[in-house]
Amino acid sequence: MIMILTRIRHSLVHTSSRMLSEDILSKLKSPLRELLVGSVQQDQQQLGISEKDKTDVTQWVEKAAQPDFSRSDALPSLDAHLVPRTYLVSNYLTAADVAVYGALRPTFAQLKPAQYHTHPALTRYFDHIQSRPSVRKSAEVLAPAFDLIPLDFSAAPPIERKALEAKKKEKPAKTAENDATPPSSQNVAATKKVENSEVKPSKKKEKQQSTAVEKEGKKKAADSGKAASGAGAEEVGPPIPSMIDLRVGHILEVKKHPDADGLYIEQIDFGEETGPRTVISGLVNYVPIEQMQDKWLVGVCNLKPVSMRGVKSFGMVLCATSKDGKEGGIEIIQPPPNSKPGDRVYFEGPEYKDQAPLSQLNPKKKIFETIQPGFVTLETREAAWINPQTKSVHKIRTKEGVCLAPTLIGASLS
Repeated sequence: MIMILTRIRHSLVHTSSRMLSEDILSKLKSPLRELLVGSVQQDQQQLGISEKDKTDVTQWVEKAAQPDFSRSDALPSLDAHLVPRTYLVSNYLTAADVAVYGALRPTFAQLKPAQYHTHPALTRYFDHIQSRPSVRKSAEVLAPAFDLIPLDFSAAPPIERKALEAKKKEKPAKTAENDATPPSSQNVAATKKVENSEVKPSKKKEKQQSTAVEKEGKKKAADSGKAASGAGAEEVGPPIPSMIDLRVGHILEVKKHPDADGLYIEQIDFGEETGPRTVISGLVNYVPIEQMQDKWLVGVCNLKPVSMRGVKSFGMVLCATSKDGKEGGIEIIQPPPNSKPGDRVYFEGPEYKDQAPLSQLNPKKKIFETIQPGFVTLETREAAWINPQTKSVHKIRTKEGVCLAPTLIGASLS
């Protein structure tokens, strides 16, 4: 076994410029070194796809090799770094993650739930990495050094997610500096006319009253104009697709709902500082749990949170349903390659591309329900919205490309 691992390490180091140097590997203690080598052997992309990724991977492996890397007082900073991230480098598993997981394992093996719950992002990350197939396969030959550590998430403090407040329509109160803005030439002329035609002992008082009325008129006009555009756009006009907040998501964990046979409970990374969202999906009978794990998807992120059998859901997974109905199949819409959690998903077309979504869809206004009938997959399997009035086609995309259904054509999206 030692000879095999030595040959693997030697070939990895010298095959190409993609490989970690012998010097860096030598800094890793056994059996962490063997764990890393075994995982990378299964997927050499773990050493980095781009030059920047390779550099970042090397730096993280060097950090993981430091004796004080996994000290308890170093965990908070690592937890903060991982809050918006699924992986340490880019959006895929790398040798950096394997090295950091291996370095942290002795520490996590000693932590009690109350202790690791204080580092939620790090705990979520650790559990995700230890469950990755290449890590598990490499760990098998090194047992029991890297056996799975069961982590109890049932008692973890829930992440409080408050719906974003709708933008206020009221214009902020003017400061004294703004109030001192010189009046327009028309207003000056009008004021002079009043002063010249009515010269009375109470002229100063009348002028003050006139100015106050004029300012109030300006304020109302400004507020009215602002309500018609900008902040007030959330409440004005018919439903349009750009009101829907679509983002790229990545499933970190998935399990069946304990009280509903047809529901999954997913922890989905949408690139938010608050960590992953809990999302409930009725896909148990259509998508195997194995296909849900580590899945990339498009999520609807501004629906009003709703409880489903005792668990609150903070979003929805966008899926394609066959034109023959659910019996014909349901597929999760896939974002383009190189997507990252939280990437904005938008509708093609100048009238929608740069429009900001609403902070939260008002259920009473039926915005999603009004737009949804126009959601389809084209002959190319590309996801799109077809305007029912103009029949114009607006593909659903990110900056990296168009979102697709794996196989379904002419499917509806919901």
